[in-house]
Amino acid sequence: MLRIGAPVALVAICAAVLVGRELRGSAAAAAPQAAPPPAVPVEAAAARRGDVPVYLTGLGTVQALNTVTVKSRVDGQLQTVAYKEGQHVTAGQTLAQIDPRPFQAALDQAKATKAKDEAQLANAQLDLTRFQNLKQYATAQSVDTQKALIAQIQAQIEGDQAAIDNAATQLSYTTITSPLNGRTGIRLVDQGNIVHATDAGGLVVITQLHPITVIFTLPEEDLPQISAQMAKGPMTVFADTRGDDKPLDQGTLELVDNQIDQATGTIRLKATFPNKADQLWPGQFVDVRLLLRTEQNVVTVPSAAIQRGPDGLYVYAVKPDGTAEVRPVGVGQITDGAAVIESGLEAGDSIVTAGQYRLQPGTRVQVREAAATPAAKQPNA
Repeated sequence: MLRIGAPVALVAICAAVLVGRELRGSAAAAAPQAAPPPAVPVEAAAARRGDVPVYLTGLGTVQALNTVTVKSRVDGQLQTVAYKEGQHVTAGQTLAQIDPRPFQAALDQAKATKAKDEAQLANAQLDLTRFQNLKQYATAQSVDTQKALIAQIQAQIEGDQAAIDNAATQLSYTTITSPLNGRTGIRLVDQGNIVHATDAGGLVVITQLHPITVIFTLPEEDLPQISAQMAKGPMTVFADTRGDDKPLDQGTLELVDNQIDQATGTIRLKATFPNKADQLWPGQFVDVRLLLRTEQNVVTVPSAAIQRGPDGLYVYAVKPDGTAEVRPVGVGQITDGAAVIESGLEAGDSIVTAGQYRLQPGTRVQVREAAATPAAKQPNA
């Protein structure tokens, strides 16, 4: 009985195992398959090919080409003020008038003194002629004395002429004119006041705004590149609004200072701008871009696409099947938010510009509309 019962029990166990497997298989087939992970939303832009200007950038200060404090050169009462504050004036234009009457009187007196001395000279010359004609009556000493008197009067007349010239000059100083083309500032002295040649403040300050200059600094390491480009011809400089890069004016680099600031390791440069629209104002801070060269026909992507990893720089590229892949890239100049790609990409490649932190190779992505690759500011901007 025992020998017959054991095989029966074994068959029963095997049947139970087979039934269990069948039930589990049916349950697994009935269970739904797990859904794939959702696509990661990202922003992407296409790599583009074009010309990219290379700039050296720095902070600059606008300075007037010339600044003049207009002062009185004589003492007197300020009779009239012939300009308005903030007015554009030209060289030679009358700005103010000092009471000329005392100076006119001094000029008239000097002229009268000269006329008196000229009359005395004429009389002395007549006396000399008489002495010379009456040789038998006039001594040699009297003739010599008369000649000396004539020479003395002639010297007095020369002094009289100098006094006339000085008085005329002083009279001309009563009319105060602008020494240059420029813009007047706030009036410093009002009409009716007594002014003096020794007054420190002056009457008004005039600044020349057309053209105008900008002084800016760059690291001393840039000096060899700048010197090489200056040897080839004039270098273009752009002045932009501080912070928002709004273009203000385009000018030309005039000079590089003759020494490096050892404390900061920078070199000062001076550029001149026409400033026809009066966008640049003395004392204003501006961002300066010095055009160094232009890279021709290069591939660029937004600088936000560039990532740094253990093996160097890379970007996430979007493949045709909608997945992300890592592309190692060689990066050159980065200008105005655009990075020059020296290797690893071609024009037209779709590059992730935002949302990279959620990606890894093979991740499905959902591309959202994004701005195109920013174009670097062109030299005519």
